[in-house]
Amino acid sequence: MISKVIVTGAAGFIGAAVSERLLSDGVSVVGVDNLNSYYDRTLKLSRLKRIESINKNLDWSFLELDIADQAAVHNLFRDVKPSAVVHLAAQAGVRYSLQNPSAYIQSNLVGFGHILEGCREQHIEHLVYASSSSVYGGNKNVPFQETQAVDHPVSLYAASKKANELMAHSYSHLYGFPATGLRFFTVYGPWGRPDMAPMLFANAILKGLPIKVFNNGNMSRDFTFIDDIVEGIVRVLAKPATPSPDFNSHIPDSSCSWAPHRIFNIGNSSPTSLLNFIEALEVSLGITAIKQFEPMQPGDVQSTAADTRLLESWIGFSPSTHLSHGIDRFTRWYRDYYGY
Repeated sequence: MISKVIVTGAAGFIGAAVSERLLSDGVSVVGVDNLNSYYDRTLKLSRLKRIESINKNLDWSFLELDIADQAAVHNLFRDVKPSAVVHLAAQAGVRYSLQNPSAYIQSNLVGFGHILEGCREQHIEHLVYASSSSVYGGNKNVPFQETQAVDHPVSLYAASKKANELMAHSYSHLYGFPATGLRFFTVYGPWGRPDMAPMLFANAILKGLPIKVFNNGNMSRDFTFIDDIVEGIVRVLAKPATPSPDFNSHIPDSSCSWAPHRIFNIGNSSPTSLLNFIEALEVSLGITAIKQFEPMQPGDVQSTAADTRLLESWIGFSPSTHLSHGIDRFTRWYRDYYGY
């Protein structure tokens, strides 16, 4: 039974929400995060403060730690002796990877390697790690299925996430510990990331500033509400990956393996056009956005959509929060947190 979990990226959007949920379920959580300055450190500290304020009597501890520090990660695993790991720490953002590629190499590749070594040394029961819908790259065959090839990433961020899937599979094969990769599709909601469209748009709309609408609005995303992501992670964590009895090495399926390694999409399976998303924000905020249409940005993809049948078959759950409900939850939090 999983009783003690290391959550990396615990001050991040998804990491904080997962830590909060695990604690409420009675799981001991050790959160780690390097609290870097990629975006507002104050928001990260506020997330941690929220966890502490509502979990005063629960088993929670936090360490400021960079997963690229090999010795620090080794000592973490040695001292904590976790039964499982939810690995959410990463250098995020597609566009930023064009400006600072070394940050992705250090965190997403070197850092993940250190996490895998810790899992091997401590013989953990399950590793659940964050992948991304970005691995589908230039694929235009939507909805995306886990069985599709992901050989054409269009950003270094996407390439690093595919590399994570390959690294985790090799460790599962060589050392036998279960690992599950979750390909997240455009997560949004309260306590979200300031570098993502919902926060950028809400901030601009409330200030009466123009919002940049890339590819002239001809884009769509499978926006997925944070509560659904957390529910999926928790359920997956409780069901460690197993070898697939149907795996055929002559016709390999990238979603499963002879090793205890699985990959699942986790998205809302209901893609929304960028202009419809902006309209939902306008309705919820009661303000019309000033739109500034821009060309497609390097590293972006036009559309994403998740096929989540494998996830639903595995854990009996798939995200389904309606966009209008999720947007209302987000805008209420945004106004309260930022004082609008």
